[in-house]
Amino acid sequence: MRILLTGGTGYIGSHTAVELLKLGYDVELMDNLFNSKITVLDDIEKITGVRPAFHKIDLLDKVGMDELFKNGRYDLVIHFAGLKAVGESVKKPLKYYENNVGGTINLLESMKKYGVKKIIFSSSATVYGEQGVAGLTEEMQTGVGITNPYGETKHIIEEILKDVAEAEPEFEATILRYFNPVGAHESGLLGEDPNDIPNNLMPIIMKVAIGEISELSVYGNDYDTVDGTGMRDYIHVVDLAMGHVAAIDHMKPGVSVYNLGTGRATSVLEMVAAFEKESGKKLPYKIAERRPGDLAIIYANPAKALNELGWETKLTIEDAMRDTINYLDKKFKTRA
Repeated sequence: MRILLTGGTGYIGSHTAVELLKLGYDVELMDNLFNSKITVLDDIEKITGVRPAFHKIDLLDKVGMDELFKNGRYDLVIHFAGLKAVGESVKKPLKYYENNVGGTINLLESMKKYGVKKIIFSSSATVYGEQGVAGLTEEMQTGVGITNPYGETKHIIEEILKDVAEAEPEFEATILRYFNPVGAHESGLLGEDPNDIPNNLMPIIMKVAIGEISELSVYGNDYDTVDGTGMRDYIHVVDLAMGHVAAIDHMKPGVSVYNLGTGRATSVLEMVAAFEKESGKKLPYKIAERRPGDLAIIYANPAKALNELGWETKLTIEDAMRDTINYLDKKFKTRA
């Protein structure tokens, strides 16, 4: 099976590429390198012994996309590519709608033109909006109370995939709703290294650890949680990658939706403590005001993925911290 990964040199794409290559899949990566680095190909090769074919193409480049699919003969697309900074999406909504939604439409048009009928889409728990419910299930309503354009683009793309499946009976789409990816590859060669300003907790912790940011801002310590700070479902990126591998063998006509999460929530201060324990260093932080729209606790109910895909998480927060520290040590010599 030949698989194209859009956004393939990104954080989740690169880890998924590694797991697919280890299993013998024929993998090609496409990325515009806006928020990733070409050196990721070297790291993938070091880990797997295979250097996947790479195509530097933007989803908005219709001619380039057409040429890619004309020559590619792909059986499946795993679609990671997209802008993902929540704060930036609020300031630049048109950029996000054009890139994420418009780019996906270009992708689907190329797939249709060249007979590629299978896609796995990288979605997000943001599509559930502000439901205020902890154990989110796939049957819950989506698209209501989404607080930012980034989340809206994910919801719109999900709806587009449903419409395409309705119009084309042979079309197979699997939607994977991520919660909060953390960690790195155990080799220390691959990890999260965004070019843009990070919005999520773990990349900020990493930048504090290497001295790029002076301290972590903890937004609110008066929630009704174990320590007053917000709690989220943090999933090791390798577990997340394996969720995509599991989905491949269970695709079917129409649209299937799965949460990829641990089913457990960890607080911000618990994450800080876990990082400090693994690194042996104190992580400076300050308590800041709550951010509008933030909920106290959000986590997945991953039962459907277990029952239908046979997938469940195997790695812990402690594993994620160990692997992150290993990655930082190799990349930035944090223990030197």
